[in-house]
Amino acid sequence: MSNTDIALYTGWLGLPWVIKPFWSPFVDIIRTKRWWVLIMQWVIAIALAGIAFTIPTSWWVQLTFAVFMLMGFASATHDIAADGFYMLALTEHEQSLYVGIRSTFYRIATVMGQGILVIIAGLIEMNSGLKPVEVSFDVNPKIAQSEYALPVVTVSESQSNQEIQFITSASSITIGVSTPETVQNQAFADFSQLMLDSVNNLNVINGFNTTGEIIDRSKSLSVVKDERWSGFRMWLSRTFGDHIWGKKSEKAADENVDNNIAIVAIRLNKKPETGKDYILNVSQKEGDTGIKLVSDGRLVFNESNWEKLAYLYYTIDHKIKDRVSAKFAGSSGNIPLAWAIVFVVLSLFFFAVVLYHTWALPKPSTDTNQEKKTTRQIFSEFVDTFKTFFTKFPLWQTIAAILFMLFYRFPEAQLTKIIQPFLLDPINAGGLSLSTGEVGLVYGTVGIIGLTIGGIIGGIVAAKGGLKKWLQPMAWSMSLTCLTFIYLAFTQHQDLLTINICVFVEQFGYGFGFTAYMLYLIYYSEGKYKTAHYAICTGFMALSMMTGMIAGWIQETVGYRSFFVWTMICCAITIIVAMIVKVDPKFGLKNNEDNTNVDKKE
Repeated sequence: MSNTDIALYTGWLGLPWVIKPFWSPFVDIIRTKRWWVLIMQWVIAIALAGIAFTIPTSWWVQLTFAVFMLMGFASATHDIAADGFYMLALTEHEQSLYVGIRSTFYRIATVMGQGILVIIAGLIEMNSGLKPVEVSFDVNPKIAQSEYALPVVTVSESQSNQEIQFITSASSITIGVSTPETVQNQAFADFSQLMLDSVNNLNVINGFNTTGEIIDRSKSLSVVKDERWSGFRMWLSRTFGDHIWGKKSEKAADENVDNNIAIVAIRLNKKPETGKDYILNVSQKEGDTGIKLVSDGRLVFNESNWEKLAYLYYTIDHKIKDRVSAKFAGSSGNIPLAWAIVFVVLSLFFFAVVLYHTWALPKPSTDTNQEKKTTRQIFSEFVDTFKTFFTKFPLWQTIAAILFMLFYRFPEAQLTKIIQPFLLDPINAGGLSLSTGEVGLVYGTVGIIGLTIGGIIGGIVAAKGGLKKWLQPMAWSMSLTCLTFIYLAFTQHQDLLTINICVFVEQFGYGFGFTAYMLYLIYYSEGKYKTAHYAICTGFMALSMMTGMIAGWIQETVGYRSFFVWTMICCAITIIVAMIVKVDPKFGLKNNEDNTNVDKKE
């Protein structure tokens, strides 16, 4: 699938969580929260098995999308019931205490879904199909390269008589980091871009890249850019762009030095059977991340192009100072089989989970079966659910609460969209020029640790002091930690320790401050229809994060420095909405003795 299709379909799969407030009242009205939790887990377990069985079919796009959408509605409904069950089975104090733990397990699940499962599927794929292709690089800064050309691959008679396999122009490459002195700077930049365009175009023309397009640079990019920019955007860029802060870091000048390039050709040794595609996926497996595969690493070989050459285009970072190495591997295993096995394992895991939960989940006395109701009564309660949500507090307090739900995370909703591009972008573009692996360490590891620790500590202190006591400190925590990215944008530090500390501080502050947001949603949902009301609150939460959609537009218009200053200005909104909401000082504290002590102090 193309990236466009992937973004489109996965975007639609988020629909159930956006509209779940519209059926959340029925979860409150019909049966118990425990019943809904278990039933939805059964549905998800069955749906996971359905994914496994529909992946290998010829209609896999339509069928898997349908099952995924079913799973999405089941998961969103489970979300509603589980949130209500959380509030019914735990006291207010326990809800405050465990909110950080709850967020931690959500993040563990995210790491499992986006990391571990992908790794497992990759391992299965690597151990099926044709023999993996390997290309090793030995980068020596002392080597000077003077010749560049598209390589060729010659298949010997003995190779053509062997089992079908991939043949490369070179399995081991020794190369330097600097470009020839005779073609430095702009001349080599133009040449390397021409070579990259040639590689991409040949791969598309010969059918190796089925989702790419022919690149035509005959049109001026500046003209296209001007056509996309409105008068207002041009004014915004001129008035508030990064140039207003003076000269950029001198480190940006280093980016004018060109990276070296290497090209590898690859083909099949013999014609495959009719209708058989061999999909080669090439990626880096080990070594220095300064050696990067720039061209598309997914190549499709079949009976029509097996005699032609596919190309892989690599760049070697000019900043490499010492001798380093890297290894790239290409697998052509059975991708549908790999993912089918993963989803079978997931399905079995969910079946085990639902059996365990059937036995282990408590049965709170407040989570009682509803008496049988007529259609009229159900509809009446459905309307009453939304009516009571907006009338449970005085009008001004309700407006303040909705503003809090929508804008408490306004700065962070924008920041989270830009952090990774900022870490990845080169120095001359205003970024920190980190490699993908370094970003994985900084944001995906150190950042997640800071976020988790902040959430856990936030839950503990809120349980001891109550939400009202900690609401303002947590709002300031969400705000002040944004300063770390202003510091990084203006200094453009490339020291990993400094960057890790800054990201840790910012993510810790976000995790700590987010605790107040989650607790307020629980506080506002208290009372009749608490499950449905909490679902409506989370609907506002999902809407609040959609404000981050403008972040990319703003950043591209004004640059990274001005963007991070803008997010800091937006922090004033967080502080204001935290000041105007009203919270019961007893909410979140232990009952009885602790509440009595609060009354005496007051």
